Order: sequence, then structure tokens, then C-alpha cells
Amino acid sequence: MNQPQYILLPVSPLFIAFSLALAFMLNLMPWGAHVGVPDFVALVLVFWGIRQPRKVGIGVAFSMGLLMDVHAAALLGEHALAYTLLSYFAIMLHKRVLWFPVTTQALHVLPLMAMTQLVQVLVEFIVSGRFGGFLHFIDSFVSAALWPLLTVLLMAPQRRAVDRDHTRPL
Repeated sequence: MNQPQYILLPVSPLFIAFSLALAFMLNLMPWGAHVGVPDFVALVLVFWGIRQPRKVGIGVAFSMGLLMDVHAAALLGEHALAYTLLSYFAIMLHKRVLWFPVTTQALHVLPLMAMTQLVQVLVEFIVSGRFGGFLHFIDSFVSAALWPLLTVLLMAPQRRAVDRDHTRPL
């Protein structure tokens, strides 16, 4: 049986801002330094870079990166550089990625997230001479595993019912 085709409503800029703020708040939580906890801001930036490249671009990624640099007390520009590259490559791949089902999209997100972490590890290594270890890259796999759930959550306000029922809110 075929899945119903949805006509998506336009995304609200307020919802985009809310999702980025929520992702930032999740990154502020104390569990963020543990291995296996994804970078929620990077994940949401990839999502909106793929889904809405004209609304969430490189400038938004750079700004969110600066906020993360201040939060993490990292070298100013470390996250900004990584998020800018992440956003650029997500926008570059957005037409290709949208052709695939959500599970295959996660396989496209995996190298993007790994590249982001590689940039952060390289900057930290160049500046301080410390290498965080290869366990740091587990976060990319967790991010790719969360991609289908994130897609369902962030696309929910845009979905319109196939058979419109005026008693349902969606």
C-alpha cells in the first residue's frame, strides 16, 4: 500500500527559531560533555539546511557557532567554522538528500556530522596539541540514528492531513 502524499504547509520562521533555541538549550545541558551525546545545534542546522536552505543558511550557522563557542569556552570561532562548513555542505547536498527516504538520508547526515567533529578536533589539536580520541566520533553515529526522529518532530507542524477533518487540529 502506498503511503499518502502530503502537501506541506510553509514553515514558520518562528518555529525555525524555536527549534534552534531548543537545540541550543539541549546543548547547554550538563550531559553535553559525555561521549555519545550528539550536538543538537549541528543536527538541527543540518535539518534546516537541507529542508529550508533559503531561511537557514551559513549566516545563521555562523551565529549559532559563536553562541556555542561562548557556551563551551572554546576557541572563538571553533564551532563557528565547523557549523559554517556543515551548513555549506548541507545546502550543497539538499536537493540530492531530499530524494531519498529518511533512513537513507541519515546515511548522508553521518559524514556531515563526522566532518563537523573532525574540524573541531583538528582546531583543538592545532591550538592545544591535545587529541580528544576516536570515541569523540561516536556522536556522529548517534546523530545519524536520531535523524528519523528529528525529521518526524520538525516536520510535524508542516504536515497537512490527506483527508481534512475539521475536528482535528492537524
